[in-house]
Amino acid sequence: MNVAVLAAHPDDAELAMGGTIALLVSQGHAVTVIDATDGEPTPFGDPTTRAREATEAAKILGCQRVNLGWPNRRLEHSLAARHQLAGELRLRAIDLLFVPHPDDAHPDHRALTRIGEDARFDAKLTKCDLPGRPHHPRRLLHYFCTHLKVVPQPSLVVDCSAFAEAKLRSIHAYRSQFEANAANRGVPTWIESMGRFYGSRIGAAFGEPFSAPECVGVRDLSTLLP
Repeated sequence: MNVAVLAAHPDDAELAMGGTIALLVSQGHAVTVIDATDGEPTPFGDPTTRAREATEAAKILGCQRVNLGWPNRRLEHSLAARHQLAGELRLRAIDLLFVPHPDDAHPDHRALTRIGEDARFDAKLTKCDLPGRPHHPRRLLHYFCTHLKVVPQPSLVVDCSAFAEAKLRSIHAYRSQFEANAANRGVPTWIESMGRFYGSRIGAAFGEPFSAPECVGVRDLSTLLP
């Protein structure tokens, strides 16, 4: 299975679903994190530093990574953006697409969700000038990387207990964001706490929550966790 995780900024994917990424890679799936922007400017970062950190984090999780080069803080839901991303989905024959949850205080996150949802549709178009062959990612899931002060109510929680350490190491790879910036040093701790909480909801040590905007089919109910 070919998987894409669409992220507005480098570190969004790791914060929200680093454990699930590592789990999918361990199962033999091809996972690509598609960063929309370089995440800059930030108080202690720069484009070169963020690119190096993103590469290190991807190595820890075992995934591939590309950057679309769009402007941080100014993401717009446009036809050009939809088609650029649709081309990536077609060329990579993406089967499963993760995008930010639509309820979010960050304008970039909200815009990227709309772009991702529409690019998924556009990727299957015929008789167009998009690169690659028509291809429709059969499943889309929302991950929670929200700036709203809410407790997410997910549709499903992934047991990624075996990859909690890898997730946290991938977050710590962003030293410019979570070490150099004193205001953010507590973020890895509360991300870990959230993972422990959602894990407890499914009888696991660590879990990551997701929302499904469409029905999810199940062939074997015996595989459901208690």
